[in-house]
Amino acid sequence: MIKTLAGSIRQYKKDSILAPLFVTMEVVMEVIIPLLMAMLIDKGIEAGDMNAIWKIGILLILCTVVSLAFGALSGKSAAKASAGFAANLRADMFYNVQEFSFSNIDKFSSASIVTRLTTDVANVQNAYQMIIRIAVRGPMMLVFALVMAFTVNSTLSLIFLAVVPILAVGLIFISTKAFPVFEKMFKVYDRLNSVVQENLRGIRVVKAFVREEHEIEKFNGVSKDIARLSGRAERTVAFSSPLMQVCMYATILLISWFGAKLIVAESMTTGQLMSLISYASQILMSLMMLSMIFVMLTISQASARRIAEVLKEESDIEDGEKGLTQVKDGSVVFENVEFSYGAKRKACLSQINLSIQPGQTVGILGGTGSGKSSLVQLIPRLYDVSGGRVLVGGEDVRDYNLEALRDSVAMVLQKNELFSGTIKENLRWGDEHATDEELERACKLAQADPFVREFPEGYETKIEQGGTNVSGGQKQRLCIARALLKKPKILILDDSTSAVDTRTDALIRDAFRKELPNTTKLIIAQRVSSVQDADQIIMLDGGKIVGMGTHEELLEHSDIYREIYESQRKGGDENGAA
Repeated sequence: MIKTLAGSIRQYKKDSILAPLFVTMEVVMEVIIPLLMAMLIDKGIEAGDMNAIWKIGILLILCTVVSLAFGALSGKSAAKASAGFAANLRADMFYNVQEFSFSNIDKFSSASIVTRLTTDVANVQNAYQMIIRIAVRGPMMLVFALVMAFTVNSTLSLIFLAVVPILAVGLIFISTKAFPVFEKMFKVYDRLNSVVQENLRGIRVVKAFVREEHEIEKFNGVSKDIARLSGRAERTVAFSSPLMQVCMYATILLISWFGAKLIVAESMTTGQLMSLISYASQILMSLMMLSMIFVMLTISQASARRIAEVLKEESDIEDGEKGLTQVKDGSVVFENVEFSYGAKRKACLSQINLSIQPGQTVGILGGTGSGKSSLVQLIPRLYDVSGGRVLVGGEDVRDYNLEALRDSVAMVLQKNELFSGTIKENLRWGDEHATDEELERACKLAQADPFVREFPEGYETKIEQGGTNVSGGQKQRLCIARALLKKPKILILDDSTSAVDTRTDALIRDAFRKELPNTTKLIIAQRVSSVQDADQIIMLDGGKIVGMGTHEELLEHSDIYREIYESQRKGGDENGAA
């Protein structure tokens, strides 16, 4: 995990080294100051030597200024290194997510990834700043102050050796108790983000069904879980503070008690006692810093593991060894294809054998869960087959360079997204170099041009995030136009005309037939009318092909197809009569 996260330090290595270096110099100056104070008291004030007072006083001021300068430099370097490290972590996680296959994405919820990119990275950033500054300062101060304390009076300094183990055992015990609670708390944060994200995305539905109270109850339930776990963790960690205070004041009292007796016995000077008390404060403050580091590392350890999970996740779909970069044509062949969404899950496609010629229009029908979307997602290799193989342009899809394969396949998914920006910017996802004329032609083919021109700003109209300011049918047509701009060899429409009326649906299919004769078109639909003029229609049921042929052939030979067709036609007749 540490090695994985360390890879994101990169250009901030220099600042990560300078911060502890400056801290070390700061500590050296701070440890020298009590020694100079002892000399000032013993050789200057008590001896009444003004010359010594001036010399030692100037040295004290210089040490203080130098310590302040090193402290400022260490703070600047630590801030720069931690902020840069956090920025690299976020970027590395985001870049890695972009490389994920659909099966990788299925492992992480979107809310969980958002939490890891924000809350978890912030925790690791704070921990890293403490590691390169406070985690160096604490041990350095402890070691240097102990050495100086033993130099001043080795007998009295044995008090420290009795206190430090007690404190160390207590802090380790607190840390081991708190860590599992923090780990649970971050998982609940994922749930909280999920609830908020779901609510904001479906706010119109929430209001339409007057379910605000229900959503508030859901939010409050998760929020209370976080508060409960957070309180439990903080209560555990809070024991570190009284433990530190008890050890600190006990040490100072013991040093003062035994030191006073040594002064009376003239075995020790007043200045030496003052310096020992100062070193006691430094030692115990360093231990206080270490306890803070324990707390921060306990919190951040859970966050670091979650970040490392995303960074170490490797896409299970990579470029083929042959690295083919040219797709010859739009032919598609399925040979004994088996597919499931996991090794232990039931197969959702089995015994699929299918041959599609370049330029053909193929309709795919079937009930919910019959495997229609799973079938077409194997073509651009969004998922890999569990058995058999899929060929595009006569080559196994696993032999292609992924970018080349997916550039040849345009897919309008069931739940396609529009992004914030203008209509033009959204369309140019299909081809970033497309001219205005090409954009308009694609929109005309997708029957989107008429409604776009009705907007006051036309193609410069701003689309809100998720396309919430356009209707479902308008959104689908813009997504189809975006796909057409890729000039694909294979065009897949996954139930992507469900929100348009039958007349517009017919116009889109007619445009495809006339304008895209060489493009292979696969159309998943719920309406028979959307695919009845296809070159072949495939009927799926339970992940298997239960019928294949033209509209006329299926009417004659497929009971399921005939039943669907007659029920839809009857429904259409009744609607027309109404």
